[in-house]
Amino acid sequence: MSTEELKATVEIALQEIRPYLEADGGNIKLVDVTEDTVRVELEGACLGCSVNQMTLKNGVEATIKRHAPQIKNVIEISGISF
Repeated sequence: MSTEELKATVEIALQEIRPYLEADGGNIKLVDVTEDTVRVELEGACLGCSVNQMTLKNGVEATIKRHAPQIKNVIEISGISF
């Protein structure tokens, strides 16, 4: 899968999880995709949310890996890695 195809696949995964984040006043933006790492930026209410690490691990990362199993890491650009 090319980098552009992988990026499109990750965007599809983010579209799947985005409504849940938006319902709580947040959002997520795709920053970068490499062959095994995705970098995202949390926005809105997600920035100060006390459960954002759990959301990244159990929601975002799990959804991305279901769509693109070759992804090994999902990193929030604030430096938190899962």
